[in-house]
Parts: sequence; structure tokens; C-alpha cells
Amino acid sequence: MTDLQQDEYDRRFAGVAKIYGDSSFQHYEQSHVMVIGIGGVGSWAVEALARTGIGEITLVDMDVVAASNVNRQLPAMTSTLGCEKVEIMAERCRQINPRIKVNIIDDFLTPENVAELLNPVPDIVLDCIDDVKAKLALMLHCRFNKIPLIVSGGAGGKLDPLKIRVADLSKTEQDPMLAKLRSQLRARGICKKPKEKFGITCIYSIDNPFSSADVCPSAGLRCGGYGSAVVVTSSFAMIAVAEVLKKLDLKKA
Repeated sequence: MTDLQQDEYDRRFAGVAKIYGDSSFQHYEQSHVMVIGIGGVGSWAVEALARTGIGEITLVDMDVVAASNVNRQLPAMTSTLGCEKVEIMAERCRQINPRIKVNIIDDFLTPENVAELLNPVPDIVLDCIDDVKAKLALMLHCRFNKIPLIVSGGAGGKLDPLKIRVADLSKTEQDPMLAKLRSQLRARGICKKPKEKFGITCIYSIDNPFSSADVCPSAGLRCGGYGSAVVVTSSFAMIAVAEVLKKLDLKKA
């Protein structure tokens, strides 16, 4: 399906235009969102962006689907084991909206390639990666280049989706990864005052981490001994996309 008649396209996204308004929907159609990390949070975020009519999405990840992903990642099924996550999600986006432009970057973001990967510059970046060095590099690049950024904190070990919160990085709680990033930014002289805002919106949970195991048996799963629940990872994603849409609306205004 490569072509789509206007009336069918309108029917597919009429609900979006009705609830957000025609002006906002038209802005979404012209917007470019980059999602970095197509895992337990990122894959669901991509789905929500595509179903909201975002016109261009860039997917960044070099991972393949593994059996350990099945409990929480949208593309993970028996038929997709061993397949590239970005390829699966790109095709899924096209099936949802044949008019969408999907860019695939089959790579992991690193401090060395962050500038290259974010060129051309998207309208907004959604960070769904779990590597502290990569997240720090992305935060620094987006801050210094004034690129809007939404950051997902850690969802591993969290059980209650009702305890998910949205706040500036300066105010997050119960998230060791975000706390470490906050400390490293301040060590670089950025927002050294405790109450000073970083201008980085974060999705995080105030739930206490839960684990029924001492170690994580899969070396490729960066869960730090924690399990993960799809009701939480997908909720992180939906809240993150809601924040993306808010920021896009602000840019429109």
C-alpha cells in the first residue's frame, strides 16, 4: 500500500483532527520526530506517533528482536525474532499511514556520533535509551543546539503506571539514572543551583523499584536485575508522546 486516497486518509485520522483541532493536526503532519531507542518505551512511542499522524519519524536503534523482549516491546513476536527493530517498526508505521516518511538509522547513539545522527535536525527528539553516556551526550547536544528533548527515565522494576510523573530534570525523584545525569550536568557547570531548571522534560516514576531476582540472566538486557512490565513501559511511552505533542503545539504557536 503506497498510495492512499484523500477520503480514506481523512477517515483514518479524523479522530485525531477532531480532538486536537485541524490546525494542530496539520502541524503534526508537517513535523519530524526522532525516537532514539526502539525498545520497551520507544516502540510504543513510535506506534502512538504514527497513529497521531506525525508526518516524519526517524528511528534510531541497531538492536534486533530477542526472546527477552517479548514481555514489553511492541515488535517482539515469534515471527520477528532476530529481525531489526527499526525495520519492523518502520513497516508498521507505513501500514498505519502510507503517507508517512520513515527514516531508519541502524546504529546506536554514542557521544562520538550524536551530532551526525541529529543532522538534519528534527523538530523534537524523544530519548528512550538506557545508556547513561549516550543520554548525557544527547542532553548536551540538544541543550547547546536548542533542540527540544523529551527524556524517558528508567521503567525497569516499576509496577504501578499511576506513579509515572512528568517534570524537569531538576525535580525528578526515585530514578537513579536521571539523578546521575543531573549530577553529571551540574559537574559540567550546567544549572548548578538546586532549584534551577535544566529545560529538559523527563518522564519518570516515583514507584519503588521491585525485583524478585538478584541478577538479570540475559547479558543483553540492561535491566540491572529488575524485571519490567508492559503496562508501565507502554504508559511511559504514551505520556512521553503526549509531551511531544504539547511541545509541537507550542512550536506551532
